[in-house]
Amino acid sequence: MDWVTVIGYLAALCSVTAFAPQAWKIIKTRDTSSISTLMYGINVLGFALWLTYGILKNEWALIITNVLILALSAFILVMTLLPRAKKDAVADALDPAAPRAERSVGQARLVDPKTNRSKDARRNL
Repeated sequence: MDWVTVIGYLAALCSVTAFAPQAWKIIKTRDTSSISTLMYGINVLGFALWLTYGILKNEWALIITNVLILALSAFILVMTLLPRAKKDAVADALDPAAPRAERSVGQARLVDPKTNRSKDARRNL
């Protein structure tokens, strides 16, 4: 294998690895409130076009990379668009053992001991 091919596969590994933590965080927290739907929509389209280009050029480094990145970015986009109940159902199916406290990080509520009123935990971060 020549160095150009090795560099292509290393780039593919880095690209795929970059999207995996975001997808896993969404599964764990169910929180997509800070994700730009437009940006991920454009990403999905771009990766679909890169995949098509790789297929037309018969470039396996591009094909493999873009199949994997397209799947991860499409998952993130879909989770961003889903209503909370469906998002929870998908995340439960992918990680049924996640503890309840970890699941609700994005929607946690705290009670102020002085006023005994609940408040949004995200304001305190």
